[in-house]
Amino acid sequence: MELFFNPFDNLVCILLGISLTVWFTLLLVFIIVPAIFGVSFGIRRLYMKTLLKLFEWATLRIERGAKENNHHLHKPYSNAIIAKEPTSFEEEIKEIRRSGSNKDLDSASEFEMSDIFYFARRGVASIMDDEVTKRFSAEELESWNLLTRSNNNFHYISLRLTVLWGLGLVIRYSFLLPLRVTLAFTGVGLLVFLTCVIGLLPNGRLKNFLSEKVHLMCYRICVRALTAIITYHDSENKPKKGGICVANHTSPIDVIILASDGCYAMVGQIHGGLMGVIQRSMVKACPHIWFERSEVKDRHLVAKRLSDHLEVKTKLPILIFPEGTCINNTSVMMFKKGSFEIGGTVYPVAIKYDPRFGDAFWNSSKFGMVSYLLRMMSSWAIVCSVWYLPPMSREEDEDAVQFANRVKAAIARQGGLVDLLWDGGLKRGKVKETFKEEQQKLYSKMLVGTQEDRSRS
Repeated sequence: MELFFNPFDNLVCILLGISLTVWFTLLLVFIIVPAIFGVSFGIRRLYMKTLLKLFEWATLRIERGAKENNHHLHKPYSNAIIAKEPTSFEEEIKEIRRSGSNKDLDSASEFEMSDIFYFARRGVASIMDDEVTKRFSAEELESWNLLTRSNNNFHYISLRLTVLWGLGLVIRYSFLLPLRVTLAFTGVGLLVFLTCVIGLLPNGRLKNFLSEKVHLMCYRICVRALTAIITYHDSENKPKKGGICVANHTSPIDVIILASDGCYAMVGQIHGGLMGVIQRSMVKACPHIWFERSEVKDRHLVAKRLSDHLEVKTKLPILIFPEGTCINNTSVMMFKKGSFEIGGTVYPVAIKYDPRFGDAFWNSSKFGMVSYLLRMMSSWAIVCSVWYLPPMSREEDEDAVQFANRVKAAIARQGGLVDLLWDGGLKRGKVKETFKEEQQKLYSKMLVGTQEDRSRS
């Protein structure tokens, strides 16, 4: 049997082999090796500065094109809202009564029909400017970042802008996305393999040392898979062993952002599939705290497991996101008190993402994990700042709820976020009856107080 070899096929194979060799060599030299030693060549920051100049130019083109075509550029409606000076519940009721027909407040009855207008006005105001619902949608940008997901119409304004948008689309999906997927598989693969190997070692200093180095290396590779440019502030306040690190929660990548600068003991529910494989391998090398689905709702069991971990001062700090759900990085919502009942020193951390380069918020009701990660890896970059705040401890006359609110306020203040009292669980659930009862009690208290004042007089 005679064999025929096509020289063209041989040439293609050779070129493909050379391309793959060059590709992985560049990855090894410029990304993986620097990640192992925790160094950076400054390429990502140069890339970020270039993007900023590009966005500025695109914004000018949009404004000029809009003027020429008499288009109206949409601005966030929240900028047009004039905030009213905050007043108390009782003052607002009295103000409505004064504007009514009954000017003599002392002779007012226990209930007036005009009081209904207060609750109606508050209801309409809540619908128009809902503090909760808008925290679970993407943050609105002041200018376009050349992503169709930000605005689907801007690239039609001029030919130059259309060409630039198309060029960016090609770069993001034909170069950046394959590069990032390769890095992600490399980081996760190394994490699973190396933690399983380290898990075979006996417990001791060597195992802990290798585990920390491997976790840092793999997380840093994963950070580069997102082209994440992170600025860490006040590193002297970094969480220490035997403590609890609490942070605001925007995305699952919050874990990678923090863990690339220090090692933590993770807390979470055991999953199946690939996530389950990663969790089982990680716990072999490091004392992470995983719960079965049936154990998560047992508050006493969860608290005991966390307390037992904190008692050993040589163990890694626990990383917890007390909001319990992802918020769009414009605000901080209610912290669950459970994390603040177990004692120990709390190390607050504020994370603030720059939405101009890519929206890090995970809207879990709209996107699955795979589609979310695809959006992250096809964005321009993930840029964020992390502030390590001074450690805080619970005071003697302070309960867990007050302590949680004090920590939350500190995080919101440092990150430039809105401090909200609402529960993030409202994302999927109804308003608790206790919130309704609180308003009813305030109104009843005002009426009873009015009666008592009249009886004394």
